[in-house]
Amino acid sequence: MSTRSGPERAGPGPGPVTVTTDSVRPAEAFAFWQDLICDTFVQLSASPTTELPFRGRISHGVVGDVELTTVRAGGQHVRRTPRLIARTREEFVLTSIQLAGQGVIAQDGREARLTPGAMAFYDSTRPYTLHFDGAFEQLVVQVPRRVLPACTLAGATAVTLGADSTARLVADFLRGLARQQATDPAGVAALAPHAVALLTSALALASGPPAPSPAALDRERVMAHLAAHHTDPRLSADAVAEACHLSRRTLFRLFEIEPEGLGDVLRRLRVTSAQRLLRAQPALPLTTVAARCGFAGDASFHRAFRTVTGTTPAAYRRAAGERA
Repeated sequence: MSTRSGPERAGPGPGPVTVTTDSVRPAEAFAFWQDLICDTFVQLSASPTTELPFRGRISHGVVGDVELTTVRAGGQHVRRTPRLIARTREEFVLTSIQLAGQGVIAQDGREARLTPGAMAFYDSTRPYTLHFDGAFEQLVVQVPRRVLPACTLAGATAVTLGADSTARLVADFLRGLARQQATDPAGVAALAPHAVALLTSALALASGPPAPSPAALDRERVMAHLAAHHTDPRLSADAVAEACHLSRRTLFRLFEIEPEGLGDVLRRLRVTSAQRLLRAQPALPLTTVAARCGFAGDASFHRAFRTVTGTTPAAYRRAAGERA
């Protein structure tokens, strides 16, 4: 969890706020950066991808529901993990527009490779990774998930919208808003509502052709089977492979590029079910909760719950009761 104060998210200000790693010692730069990106976006974990001294700069502004952030930094690998997702209720759609360098976004069984002018969407409510081999610059546009159509979002994450596509018109508009934040905040505020409409149009482009690959379709079938049967304690990799007409080797290969492996997905689904049950029926014994959610026993339930959420089932239930 972040321990320092970064750019404010509370509401629109007179212009963007800029923060750089130049204000700290080189040895502390990446730790400072990790806190900064968590404060600016959502809870994330990050690691550098080069041994070069790290430098980074963020310029962040808020206009209504739209957050516009220009990021310039050294190479890094960024992860949004199930455990970080479970800690908070941060529900955003993010759009990365590559300005310089190259990057890769992975989510939902897909990879978007970004070169200058290209853009892609990702969803903070599901695991994702961002990878940059070297120095890069991006504009990241962040809006609440509720303002965009969920039906369009489902197939639009981690899909590259190239610099030569129609989506370039959307990217150019958003880049213009970001450039004008400092000099004409009133004008940007007047145009910001159009940004959401244009993002919706770009989502529609991303969710259209090309059709998903056979591997992506297989993974969707596996995910649907896990969602339907994760509360069965007998569910195993062999059972999933048989039900989905896949070999065990093919089943595990489907998850090789994903932030979560097969076992991680099953554990997260079971823990999420347990969280819902603890909130809905707080008087249920923890042994009953574990059994209903597919855990083989109390010990495996507690280990999985702590791994995903960072706390115990009992502590989670107490905290949920206090919030109610």
